[in-house]
Amino acid sequence: MAKQNVAEQFVDILVRAGVKRLYGVVGDSLNPVVDAVRRTPAIDWVHVRHEETAAFAAGAEAQITGKLTACAGSCGPGNLHLINGLYDAHRSMAPVLALASQIPSSEIGLGYFQETHPDRLFTECSHYCELISSPQQMPRLLQTAIQHAVGQSGVSVVSLPGDIASEPAPDKPIETALVTSRPTVRPGDAEIDQLVDLIDRAEKVTLFCGSGTAGAHAEVMEFAEKIKSPVGHALRGKEWIQYDNKFDVGMSGLLGYGAAYEATHECDLLILLGTDFPYNAFLPDDVKIAQVDVRPERLGRRSKLDLAVWGDVRETLRCLTPRVKPKENRRFLDKMLKKHADALEGVVKAYTRKVEKHVPIHPEYVASVVDELADEDAVFTVDTGMCNVWAARYITPNGRRRVIGSFSHGSMANALPMAIGAQFTDRERQVVSMSGDGGFSMLMGDFLTLVQYDLPVKVVLFNNSSLGMVELEMLVAGLPSYGTANKNPDFAAVARACGAYGVRVENPRDLPGALKAAFKHKGPALVDIVTDPNALSIPPKISAEMVTGFALSASKIVLDGGVGRMLTMARSNLRNVPRP
Repeated sequence: MAKQNVAEQFVDILVRAGVKRLYGVVGDSLNPVVDAVRRTPAIDWVHVRHEETAAFAAGAEAQITGKLTACAGSCGPGNLHLINGLYDAHRSMAPVLALASQIPSSEIGLGYFQETHPDRLFTECSHYCELISSPQQMPRLLQTAIQHAVGQSGVSVVSLPGDIASEPAPDKPIETALVTSRPTVRPGDAEIDQLVDLIDRAEKVTLFCGSGTAGAHAEVMEFAEKIKSPVGHALRGKEWIQYDNKFDVGMSGLLGYGAAYEATHECDLLILLGTDFPYNAFLPDDVKIAQVDVRPERLGRRSKLDLAVWGDVRETLRCLTPRVKPKENRRFLDKMLKKHADALEGVVKAYTRKVEKHVPIHPEYVASVVDELADEDAVFTVDTGMCNVWAARYITPNGRRRVIGSFSHGSMANALPMAIGAQFTDRERQVVSMSGDGGFSMLMGDFLTLVQYDLPVKVVLFNNSSLGMVELEMLVAGLPSYGTANKNPDFAAVARACGAYGVRVENPRDLPGALKAAFKHKGPALVDIVTDPNALSIPPKISAEMVTGFALSASKIVLDGGVGRMLTMARSNLRNVPRP
């Protein structure tokens, strides 16, 4: 049997770690690795048209599966293209291993063609970033990189020169058992005791939940029931905590709605559960705050804490709930539930009034129809900008749907690449890319990847011929919009020219039928919907600081707009309020 080279050993270790695909663009320094993939049945090479897409796709697959994924770029410019998607994956806590191949090892440091230093460049967006400079470092260095990515939930980068990849692997490599899953973390008894004391002494408690509540829905509901607490959420917590939630008071932040802001400011004790909510201007500074998070570096970096608790939300609540005293007084909870329903009543007309006659089409109406027609276990990938607004307000979670976006990094053009990674995990599961025309056109070349692999992604294109969120930022800063207009083609015709299903919608009466036909189509499809660029209404007192960077500096006012089916849930929750 022929001796393995380093590239073959590299690929074998990826397979042993559970990696199913390697997303990337081929190149000479990558050739040994790509050839090893070609000869390894357990792993596939996914040829995308841009390395940024490769990193976004790998990050999305990792978020869907919770398992290690991988992407690759050739030396110099090739792997540099990975960096934006890797930043997003890292900030989303997605376990991704990136291979940044390198120029010939003998030329490093001599200004060679395409020379860069990946082991320096990627350090800020990774937990681990190292160069393999000799075969003897394999497989220990790669195993260490994998354990960093999985154990710390983020990105690891391995730089590998092409000539080293072609060299024979060590005769007797030291192979350790690979870490491929994370343990649960339970707080210490002292912290649980302190948290119990804070809760028992507080009359009004509010829970504010983030993505760290994934897998803890039942525990949060049981806890909220026992202490009669309103439950609000950040955008990344929406999919995990809003459904089947009779304590729901909505979402806080600039895109927020309902009574979440009031609930977090009018309580005696605010408990932050698994959230790294970045906009501290929305958080109170005059109530007691406790925070529970599995990442200790996140504790207290947004607000002054009265108690920091290091642990998984689920494990913490399993320890906590049996020990707190049940609260009988639900006046605060009922007051917040009523405020929430009243707040939603005031904005719901934004997407229901004359929508069938409004041309250009209300984007709110588009999002509400997508929500109604999409599968109960659909994956929605969401472009940064106005599509974030529509997803936050109109996509209804149910515990089976997923909503993925660049919610921490805030990159443009993420929805289509993320849809590629999401669809590869399950070709039978519906994946809907909610794309803006600006984001879609930035990485439009990878629509061809859908066609090449016959991935049945449905691209719902909100086409307002502008960079809508940027225009909003300019508007509230008192600036005329400039450089934000897009001269767009007929994207449906482009889709058809690529070999996919494409339809353009300009009349709202045609929208439901067009979406139904696209969703029913077996292969990739694009629905180009001409939407109203002036759809977003602005509260009269909003300031530039409130919008820039999605930050709110001095007010609770948020962007106006409808809320889709959330009003129905709020009305239903009011039935839990006892009548006098």
